[in-house]
Amino acid sequence: MTLEAQQAESSDALVFVPGAREVDELVRRLSTRAHASLEVLPLHGRVSARDQDRAVRGRGPNDPPRIVVSTSLAESSLTVPGVRLVVDSGLSRELRRDRARGMTGLVTVSASRASAEQRAGRAARQGPGRVVRAYSEADFARMPSESAPEIASADLTDTALLLAAWGTPAGVGLAFPSPPPTAAMCEAVAELRALQLIDNAGRPTAQGVRIAQLPVGVRDARALLSGTVELGNARTAAEVVAAISDGHREASADLPRLMRQLRDGRSSDAKRWQRESRRLERIAQSEIVAASLNHGGSDPTNSNTTTGDTASGIVSALGRPEWIARRVSERSRAYLLASGTRAAVPEGSGLLHSEWLAVCEVQRAEGKVADGTGAVIRLAAPLTEADALRIGDALVARTRAARVENGRVRVTEERWVGKILISATPVASTDADTGLALATHLREAGLQTLNWSESAVRLRTRIALLRRELGDPWPRMDDAALLDSIDSWLGSDLERMGVGSSLHRIDVAAALRRLLPWPEASHLDELVPERLTAPSGSTVRIDYPDPADPTAPPVVSVKLQELFGLAQTPRLVGGRVPVLVHLLSPARRPLAVTDDLASFWNGPYQQVRREMRGRYPKHPWPEDPWTAPATARTKRPSP
Repeated sequence: MTLEAQQAESSDALVFVPGAREVDELVRRLSTRAHASLEVLPLHGRVSARDQDRAVRGRGPNDPPRIVVSTSLAESSLTVPGVRLVVDSGLSRELRRDRARGMTGLVTVSASRASAEQRAGRAARQGPGRVVRAYSEADFARMPSESAPEIASADLTDTALLLAAWGTPAGVGLAFPSPPPTAAMCEAVAELRALQLIDNAGRPTAQGVRIAQLPVGVRDARALLSGTVELGNARTAAEVVAAISDGHREASADLPRLMRQLRDGRSSDAKRWQRESRRLERIAQSEIVAASLNHGGSDPTNSNTTTGDTASGIVSALGRPEWIARRVSERSRAYLLASGTRAAVPEGSGLLHSEWLAVCEVQRAEGKVADGTGAVIRLAAPLTEADALRIGDALVARTRAARVENGRVRVTEERWVGKILISATPVASTDADTGLALATHLREAGLQTLNWSESAVRLRTRIALLRRELGDPWPRMDDAALLDSIDSWLGSDLERMGVGSSLHRIDVAAALRRLLPWPEASHLDELVPERLTAPSGSTVRIDYPDPADPTAPPVVSVKLQELFGLAQTPRLVGGRVPVLVHLLSPARRPLAVTDDLASFWNGPYQQVRREMRGRYPKHPWPEDPWTAPATARTKRPSP
């Protein structure tokens, strides 16, 4: 399409594709097919300044026609002289943030209609032009009107440090054209604390102030400066940071191997890496001089220098301590990062020999490559356990974990680096451990762990009917709700439990009453009584429906003779809910089920009477049930 359109227009062409990888691939393919008199040039952020100038400068009278293949770099702020033709793929590469895994990456998406119009306009900057769109009108109509602002999905760590340095931690009080997402800003602030660049009040530390002033990203600057101090070698730290930050990658994700390739000049990007390394080294050295002056002329770096694979791991971890990772099991490709993310290294990677890694880049992935983790490590370096614990010190926490095993409370003291469990040591349980362990066990095992007396079950079902019919303030009684509110109704019981206590000792009915709303609870027995009084004078238990059943009615089971003369079906909850009456034979077997007694006496009763009077002759079966006295007894004997 591109070659055909360029030949038809006989002019320079500007082609838009989503990313640098696509630019390089399309340049390669066009170069192999284009006529020798046609020049094909790439334009993206990784192209050298000289080659970028070559792509955007005007073509001389004797120069061949050109096709410039570009990312969105040339979309709005750049004019490419001589271009009268634009070929638009309709695709864009935008930043997306996976907040669950703490990963930010570029993804290919449809460009917005606004971007498509901007790209088309590149063909008419200096005169009439033409745009060829590699998508249909329907595709164009489905494109979003505008691209989402970058702040909505960007990693805000650099922004958060600048805001702290300005005296406005987290940007509170500032008027943003597009406000940063609250969750993303909180995440960035937490990361700055882990990097020890701000204090608990959000103010920058001494190192945070220095880093905020450097022309380097926050994580890279922290790795560079702290790495220089750790290694005693600014050049090594600069080389590692340059390899990480400038987009250099190695198929096996092995950073030390990549470093060897760059140093030996075997990588095509070696010159670019060398330039960036020298720039970062100058920054690190100037900071060392400043720190030396602040320390009375002493060199703040270590006297013993560290180089090689160990250096790569140390510098990487200093930039991202939350991505320190430990292999989940021997011979596994899966690693658990301190942030809680699981990710796999590529098959056959030399990194598999290391139990600990300092991860530099991780991406979402599926299938075999991710080994079931949902993510893949793209760059990492080996790390010793000692270095992992030292560098990740801000993430180290010690906790007591109490749980119920075989009916007894077991306690372990655990040491963590973020979400990575380092050690778990059994210790003796105390009274303080018991309530927590039993609450945890209850949440895991379910409410059946408690000793549900009949009174507790009946109270629960009565309250559940009130909740179903009246809503608030009556509390929910389903399992999920009760488990979520354990502290509200069982908290005081659990706090009183000591070593050797059991959940079976808790009075569940008394505990449930703590959830009753006041003063509404004073009407509980009036709205949902435990028993009903039959016309015969006996009281009958009401069976309330299970809290999990949203439609079942309350039920009473009573002998038919005890309800003679009762026309109105009993109703509960202030008359809102009719009771379903199970009419029983003298042998307490079901004869009929109804929630409309008047209709039963006027109709089906006569059929029941014909069938039952011969079977139970000692019991009354009057022809007129309306006038017969209700009774729980047999017929009186004749005098």
